[in-house]
Amino acid sequence: MSDDLARLADWVGRKQSMTEIIAPDRVAAMAATLDEDRAPAAGEALPPGWHWLFFNGAALARDLGPDGHPLKGPLGRGGFLPPVPLPRRMWAGGRLSFPAALRVGEGARRESEVAKVDVKKGKSGDLVFVTVRHRISGAAGLAVEEEHDIAYRPMLDAGAPSPKPQPAPAGAVWRRDIRPDPVLLFRYSALTFNGHRIHYDQPYVTGTEGYPGLVVHGPLIATLLLELIRREAPQTRLARFAYRAVAPLFDTGPFTVNGVPAAGDDPIRVWAAEPAGHLTMTAEAWVADGI
Repeated sequence: MSDDLARLADWVGRKQSMTEIIAPDRVAAMAATLDEDRAPAAGEALPPGWHWLFFNGAALARDLGPDGHPLKGPLGRGGFLPPVPLPRRMWAGGRLSFPAALRVGEGARRESEVAKVDVKKGKSGDLVFVTVRHRISGAAGLAVEEEHDIAYRPMLDAGAPSPKPQPAPAGAVWRRDIRPDPVLLFRYSALTFNGHRIHYDQPYVTGTEGYPGLVVHGPLIATLLLELIRREAPQTRLARFAYRAVAPLFDTGPFTVNGVPAAGDDPIRVWAAEPAGHLTMTAEAWVADGI
């Protein structure tokens, strides 16, 4: 392990606080991006997953790296996340709970902390996993608790074998087809102020990072899984949601979001699958008591 990787543990405990308005125009733009006929109005609850529209910061243009992300370490002005010296950053998964609702138009505050940094050795070299803990409060108090897992990896070697794909579960009761065209990915990048070029720059993502196409955002996939539950079980109020990215999704073809309702004490199960039927994200959702 290099000294740079060994020093990453020094970032554990680092904190950040941000405030923002749950702006109605941003919420309306998100509804349009997801092809929803109606956006939540001022005073109404923000749907689960839509909090990712907010608290994304605004790095100056001169502080961005070649991949479109803010520079790592002392050169960048943010300095909250550890300066992992690996080029590929991925949204790996997370765990959410919803003690209350954020409401459109109200002010909100997010308190964040680097909770864990794990350095591991994989087949392709060093891997780093960073877990960030967030607590978002609105006018009624704590509304969202989140643990967000970020994975950092080396660049792909040319000709390196791809990981063996996992088959998606059978027996979906709910299913929706999603076409991840460049317009959808660009609009979501713009709404979340995400400059990462893998989501909108075709020459970069294929020529530099070696992916077959534009990469679908991890939080967008998770949001679409949450939206599937909201469409199919609109009276359900979620208490918790845990999701894990299994493989990347690209704009090279449509994918599906699928689900099975809760049975007994079991959670709602939802997952995303790519065109060949391989699993790309899996999640479980627990319903609030009595709802």
